[in-house]
Amino acid sequence: MFQAVLQLPVIGMEVEPFLLLLITALAGGAFGAALGALPAFVFTGFVVFLGEGIAILQREIGSSLDVPGAGNIATGVTGTIGFGAVTGPHIAFAGGVAATAYAGRKYPEMEPDDWDYHFGKNILYAFGTKPDILAVGAIFGAVGMLFTRIMGGIGFPTDNIALSVVATAFLARLAFGYPLVGKVGGSNILDMSPFEREEKRTAADGGTETDRLATEPWLPHQYKWAGVTAIGLVGGILGGFIWIETGSIFLGYAISAMSLLFLNLGVEKIPVTHHITLLGAVGAVIAMPMIGSEVVALLVAGVFGAVSGLFGELTQRLFYSHSGTHVDPPAMAIALFMLILGVLYLAGAIPNAGYLGL
Repeated sequence: MFQAVLQLPVIGMEVEPFLLLLITALAGGAFGAALGALPAFVFTGFVVFLGEGIAILQREIGSSLDVPGAGNIATGVTGTIGFGAVTGPHIAFAGGVAATAYAGRKYPEMEPDDWDYHFGKNILYAFGTKPDILAVGAIFGAVGMLFTRIMGGIGFPTDNIALSVVATAFLARLAFGYPLVGKVGGSNILDMSPFEREEKRTAADGGTETDRLATEPWLPHQYKWAGVTAIGLVGGILGGFIWIETGSIFLGYAISAMSLLFLNLGVEKIPVTHHITLLGAVGAVIAMPMIGSEVVALLVAGVFGAVSGLFGELTQRLFYSHSGTHVDPPAMAIALFMLILGVLYLAGAIPNAGYLGL
């Protein structure tokens, strides 16, 4: 059988494996549009949970099983499927986000009666089998894959999956005619008080848009600084503890992602914490070689979780609340925090950069 040997620059793959990945990414992005962005991300959590569970099992008893190739199973489930072309956030979730932005312009009549924000932000909504919406998801899934591969290929020092989620969300705003930031409803871009007063957005004719709030915080139950800090400390400690006990950086992230099933089902006030538990685990990973104390590493994990939560809140106030589509605050927080850690590691200031392959 003919095997292509041409290497694609930057992407670093032979042509045939690349085409395999590209075709699957198209399907993965369409899958995210069909299910909806948030349901697709919940699947990310379940798949990563499975992969990390297998990895923990392999570390505990795998050496005694002597199963040929068993060591590749967990890597395949977590990396190839969970964070890969099937349910990877840069593909499935990004495809769902772009599809929602497109539908917000093309099909405003589809908006549910109980949705209070612009329909372009409704990442809970599943679009089923509508071909043009699936096509948008497919295109953005492929773009997300390519962006991630390119940034990884040039060695950009951050979580390039998270960075891709952010980049494709902004690309969707440009593609479908939304403002990159949007009109600020309060006294400044960080002001959420118009939401608290239920103020409506000013229309072009000077009146009000009765179906739009002037300011739309990402999570109405999770935007006050004190509450975000508190859940950040809690989630960070739990993420750090999970890593200390299991050796898995991503298990806490997976549990957080799975918990969003309840948010998608309408349970009120479920917190969003995957950016918190992930960075909590990273904090413990960095602290242990420097300090050598699990207790102190756990406290560092809590601080990292709180900072990541605050990064998420800061970025949602900057880039989510004022425009009409979803730009993911957890992805922004992860990309920003991991970029800081990546630069610090390259500068020799910290012993490692968590899970970054630098």
